[in-house]
Amino acid sequence: QSPDVFGNLVDLTPIAEKAHAAGALLVAVFTEAVALGLVQPPGAQGADIVVGEGQSIGNPLTFGGPYVGLFATRSKFVRQMPGRLAGETVDAEGKRGFVLTLSTREQHIRREKATSNICTNSGLCALAFTIHLSLLGQAGLTRLARLNHAAACDLADRLAAIPGVEVLNQSFFNEFTLRVPGDAAAIVETLAARGILGGVPYSRLAPKAGLDDLILVAATETTTDEDRAAYAAALAEVLA
Repeated sequence: QSPDVFGNLVDLTPIAEKAHAAGALLVAVFTEAVALGLVQPPGAQGADIVVGEGQSIGNPLTFGGPYVGLFATRSKFVRQMPGRLAGETVDAEGKRGFVLTLSTREQHIRREKATSNICTNSGLCALAFTIHLSLLGQAGLTRLARLNHAAACDLADRLAAIPGVEVLNQSFFNEFTLRVPGDAAAIVETLAARGILGGVPYSRLAPKAGLDDLILVAATETTTDEDRAAYAAALAEVLA
């Protein structure tokens, strides 16, 4: 997975090489689609199958789910994919159009044994994702990714300047891990009482892993300079 649960960017190339040498396929996972505007995509690093979440494009967290599951594979595996593949073509008048290029017949004649199901809610999320991504375009996605990364770097620099706080990542996109002096969960709760969403304490993700002093922090294009300054000031006061 890249970025991983700590926010680190992971080079999948050596992993892919070892997997292929052993006759295996590499399945890669991503949780932040916007990162692909800057980061080399998993397929270019040797991944054979890629799955991920596209929620951050066109679908607000307040929607509550389901979100946008993304699935891609190399051409030689497409006939083994569940679901339907839409392909581009032209109609009788030469106009551009799209049709179901591949669709398993069992979805139509044996519903109880079908390999996939696309419901209305998922379709709406996919439509919102498609519209947003179409409006962004390639240049817009890259710009959006740069805004995310710049905001995260600025916040990381501000927080790292606080005595006792350490940023553990060598590379990251818009999420990074902080080590704080004290119980991370208690610090996050104190920040919340001040109106600051300070991140996710790792003790919530892995209660018995001994990571009680770590916080996963994120900054996106929606995070203003004032937001980042307020977070840094509040954390400095809490730790003073």
